[in-house]
Amino acid sequence: MGFRLPHIFAFLTLTLVASHAALPPQLYWNSVLPNTQMPKSISELLQPDFVEEKGTTVGVGKGGVNVQAGKGKPGGGTNVNVGGKGGGVGVTTGKPGGRTNVGVGKGGVSVSTGHKGKPVYVGVKPGPSPFNYLYAATETQLHESRNVALFFLEKDIRPGTSMTLTFSGNSNTAAFVPRETADSIPFSSNKLPEIFSQFSVKPESVEADIIKGTIEECESSGIRGEEKYCATSLESMVDFSTSKLGGNVQAISTEAEKGATLQKYTITPGVKKLAADKSVVCHKQNYAYAVFYCHATKTTRAYVVPLKGADGLEAKAVAVCHTDTSEWNPKHLAFQVLKVKPGTVPVCHFLPKDHIVWVPKKST
Repeated sequence: MGFRLPHIFAFLTLTLVASHAALPPQLYWNSVLPNTQMPKSISELLQPDFVEEKGTTVGVGKGGVNVQAGKGKPGGGTNVNVGGKGGGVGVTTGKPGGRTNVGVGKGGVSVSTGHKGKPVYVGVKPGPSPFNYLYAATETQLHESRNVALFFLEKDIRPGTSMTLTFSGNSNTAAFVPRETADSIPFSSNKLPEIFSQFSVKPESVEADIIKGTIEECESSGIRGEEKYCATSLESMVDFSTSKLGGNVQAISTEAEKGATLQKYTITPGVKKLAADKSVVCHKQNYAYAVFYCHATKTTRAYVVPLKGADGLEAKAVAVCHTDTSEWNPKHLAFQVLKVKPGTVPVCHFLPKDHIVWVPKKST
């Protein structure tokens, strides 16, 4: 897989240097949302950007956008990485067996309710996202047993209910880039050849299919009553969410103890219903840098659900319940799993650790 190193090095250097004129993402958050705590799922994708001329290093974020030239060192090489550990775009040269690698991971939540017998699983990738409600479930989604999302009924959100769950984030930990950098990189199906060229991705590769799929999903129409938006920077996600909900908001994500594995969890006392029936939910996508597919609706209820695993591990999971599913595809995964029809009962799902729900704060 070819990689035109001088081109991408110059591109990243110019865009990152230019971004210093604006507020870094962390400071932008603090200026717009001074009374809103940043979820761990967001802060883990942020680090102050830096540019160092000596040693030829350009970096953004947690393993984010990184360019290094190891000149003058034994075995030294050149490394370019767009994205984070386990995902993004990387090249290593100057070493025996050096290679170019572009990897984008998967992630999700798996759920199976104990009283329904053998659990039915759906894979987040490949195939359409289960969080896009216009798509019918694929056979792959119905039989995938890892990195999955399964739906359940709102009436099951009560203390004592047990579910088999595993909480994971998207293994593509690609970091946020500053808005100025994101805006300078094409993000359109009409610009795919240019995108592939900038990331030195071959058009016929798996990586190209992932990039294409994410962009096409971002460009697809939403269901009636849903406002869709793909945020290519933290700043744009903040702006979209506050434009729909106002500035007095909270952002919440699922929190699970490290080492939480597939096991039975029981809902414990303390289920908390979040304010209002409107929200913005943002789902992390597979891409070379952090991209979130957000959708705003007025037909949702969100809960923070305390859970305790069979091994004693605890989690606080965000559950989002859709109160009007009448516009969903009748063959959507949720209806096949739950054996219910569109528009009949609220349908819920837990959010993976790297997805975020935005809701108005309760009035005090």
